[in-house]
Amino acid sequence: MILFDGVAVQYSAGPPILHDVTFTLAPGSFHFLVGRSGAGKSSMLKVMYLGLRPTRGTVSLFGRDVATLNRAEMPALRRRIGVVFQDFRLIEHLSTFDNVALPLRIAGVRESEIRKHVTELLSWVGLKDHLDALPATLSGGQQQRVSIARAVIARPSLLLADEPTGNVDDVIGLRLMYLFEELNRLGTTVVIATHNDTLVSRFNHRQLRIEESSIRVFDPRPMTAYPAQGSAQGSAGPPTLGAGGASTQLRRPGAA
Repeated sequence: MILFDGVAVQYSAGPPILHDVTFTLAPGSFHFLVGRSGAGKSSMLKVMYLGLRPTRGTVSLFGRDVATLNRAEMPALRRRIGVVFQDFRLIEHLSTFDNVALPLRIAGVRESEIRKHVTELLSWVGLKDHLDALPATLSGGQQQRVSIARAVIARPSLLLADEPTGNVDDVIGLRLMYLFEELNRLGTTVVIATHNDTLVSRFNHRQLRIEESSIRVFDPRPMTAYPAQGSAQGSAGPPTLGAGGASTQLRRPGAA
């Protein structure tokens, strides 16, 4: 799914943000990306979603070396990636509903299905009373939830989230984490950048730890660091997600 081999990122003439980063993430895995503020978490996510070319090294996504991609191939690859940005990046002239519906419309999903999936998901993240609101009228936490709903609605192959619970309260934060876990259970590879140690401790997933501009993959359960392997873990989460005309009802554990 994701391979970094000797990757470095350096801005201008300053010291490298990332240096000799090498790791592999298997399809269906779930990782927290952790490190001190300024360690390079956002830069690493940018490389993963094709928003930044590394200074050197090899990056492979979905079995493709990104350095060999031409401009015409990039949009199709990016459509397989859902991204939750720290600065939200909502389309200002579109309503909450239309911002979230956009990936499904691009995928050609029927409007009746879009209405069902988007309304249900926005209700789950606490925005059922803001379907017609424009981004400028929403709080920071509400905009963040719209950004998350837009990123997950089409069930991407890869979900990258940069501090997705940073502007929401603990209750909403847990609901969002359950949503990410359920999406992962359905097969999406998930990488969440966070500095929330409580969240990382509560949800016992593997970690990508950025330390001194490099990285190691760490599993807190056996307290052993080793290369990433695939996993699919799930938890509570009732919204329906759909893409390409298909939909999947997310169920609570043990539900029929």
